Amino acid sequence: MLATRPSALADPNPATPDSESRLAWKRLIAPAEPFLQAVVDRLREQISAFERDIAVYAEYALTNQGKQLRPVLVALSGGATGKVNDHHILAAVIIEMVHLATLVHDDVMDEASIRRGRPTLAAHWGNEISVLLGDCLFAHALKLAASFPTTELCRAVSAATNTVCSGEILQTQRRRNFELSRAEYFKAIQMKTGELFALSCDLGAYLSGAGAVQRTALRQYGMAIGKAYQIYDDCLDLFGSEAAVGKSLGTDLAKGKLTLPVLIALERAPAAQRSELTILLQKWESGHFATLLGVLQSRGGLEGSCEVVHEHLAAARQRLAILPDSLSRQGLSALADYLADQTDALALPA
Repeated sequence: MLATRPSALADPNPATPDSESRLAWKRLIAPAEPFLQAVVDRLREQISAFERDIAVYAEYALTNQGKQLRPVLVALSGGATGKVNDHHILAAVIIEMVHLATLVHDDVMDEASIRRGRPTLAAHWGNEISVLLGDCLFAHALKLAASFPTTELCRAVSAATNTVCSGEILQTQRRRNFELSRAEYFKAIQMKTGELFALSCDLGAYLSGAGAVQRTALRQYGMAIGKAYQIYDDCLDLFGSEAAVGKSLGTDLAKGKLTLPVLIALERAPAAQRSELTILLQKWESGHFATLLGVLQSRGGLEGSCEVVHEHLAAARQRLAILPDSLSRQGLSALADYLADQTDALALPA
């Protein structure tokens, strides 16, 4: 069952760098903690809406949250443009449920065995149940969205869900495409990750009664943060550690997904090394990992990716200028700073 506090708010062990990161995150989202707890509680309530025989699967999927980035964005965007109310909590639950559904499906497609420090749903109960459970989560999220008095929220959630799934299809189509451009990569991550970040900010503002100008600015902020986060996560899949990250690493390589560090290395490598790198990726084996990382490092794959993350974060901060000063606006800015620090930490010597 759910813990009394979200896992992202768990007390850290100050002896490890990862614990320092958790402590920094806890301080950042402290003002939103009651909101996040309400989201956790409301998600728990949704378990009873599923058939008794499948509730155990729903509980497993709905009670393994990470940092709750999207609910945080709903809360901060709502607070930056007005007052946060129960509608914000329900919107955050809906978006988080869509996100969790995508993770269930991602783990099937990636054949991932670990997610947030425990076996994935697919590793636990198999692909068939996981795919169908993910479908149930999508459908239930849309059912909740339809409960709002206006149809705008349901339309927005439906459109965003379509965009996220379409982005996943585009990424799948482009596996092992060694002519993949940065523009194609950015389009895919904008759709599959940026969209839910943007939706979180937009709906947070909408439910606080914000006008079009503020909603647009916050949507753009969310999109920039989402793209920065996905690039950071792609780097983490290569340069992180499974113990710290809490999920299987190297899944992008195993599935032939060309992420930004790899694209940068392919761009910068001379012809002979590019050919060697392509062969490594085409005939991927886990034993190639150390060799590949050496090539990525020598060609600035991590460094170049970190620079792009910072560019997106700078763009995100600029979008906040239109908002009145408030603790919530400061929180949105601090979120960008936190992601910048996490990105810089990847480049530090182990």
